[in-house]
Amino acid sequence: MNEVAGEADSAVADRLAAWLDDRVPGGSGPVRMEPYARASNEILLMTRGDERWIVRKAPGAKLSATAHNMAREFRVLRALEGSDVPHPVPVALCEDDDVLGAPFMVLGVVDGFTPELPLPPTFDGPARRAMAFDLIDTLAAVERFDWRAAGLEGFGKPDGFLERQVDRWLGQLATYPTREIPLLDGVASWLRDRCPSMGRPALLHGDYQWRNVMVGHQLPARIVAVIDWELATIGDPLVDLGWLLVRWFEPGEHAHEHPPGTVELTALDGMPTRVELADRYATQTGRDVGDVDFYRVLALFKLAAIVEARTALDGPSNAAMVDDMVRRAASIAESA
Repeated sequence: MNEVAGEADSAVADRLAAWLDDRVPGGSGPVRMEPYARASNEILLMTRGDERWIVRKAPGAKLSATAHNMAREFRVLRALEGSDVPHPVPVALCEDDDVLGAPFMVLGVVDGFTPELPLPPTFDGPARRAMAFDLIDTLAAVERFDWRAAGLEGFGKPDGFLERQVDRWLGQLATYPTREIPLLDGVASWLRDRCPSMGRPALLHGDYQWRNVMVGHQLPARIVAVIDWELATIGDPLVDLGWLLVRWFEPGEHAHEHPPGTVELTALDGMPTRVELADRYATQTGRDVGDVDFYRVLALFKLAAIVEARTALDGPSNAAMVDDMVRRAASIAESA
């Protein structure tokens, strides 16, 4: 739906306008919506009069029952209000499919951009380095967030969280008609045998990476919002760190060894190394990152399961990518 207005779809326009009248202050008259960003959810820019908002709308199909849960994501955003974790302002939540055909939420517009190539000309080597360190500092702020005081007790199941990961993702993979994947069982066994003791539970974003943050337009480069909290839970925050680092390219490595879409930014001059990022995270949080390779292997294992499940739904085009991920996970495991 690119536009909601009287001539486009009067019934939808009337329902949405009535819903907004009761819940979203400001703006009047016809509502216009247009595509705003690419994401697993549909992201739309909504305009009504002089007011603008972002609408995140759940897709029609999803890989698991827990994905794209608007109510969970909205709860996290509400909990984050007043914290030092930058995030979009939550405005209103609609769980009624009858308004737009799927649940959605209304968020404040963030003045920033999701970093991708080409970066603005002012983002030179030192600026890019600062941006990368602020990315890790922001992840550390998520780790330090007092989720209990913010009302997120019961939001996740931290007891046994890390021990459940392998079986959880194998179980999800088993729900799709997938093929045999060489080395996957070996990687699963390695993870089970070397699962570290989990430290104090913390809030996890669940998909922390460049595409899920927004950066301010002005220097010094700062993260102004962490977005897409649909996979958030309470558990081991080092899972977020491993997920970020496994997507971090360093000089001398081959691009095909990394998940797609991860190389472009991290390969730029001025970017810190994985060791620098892990050390900074440890300093900021007090966490022991000595088992970081376990979390990198776990990240590749999860990513392989996710992409393989998507391959089962969409066709065989990503099969080679999955095999590469599993081989790389096995290689990291062997090195560790």
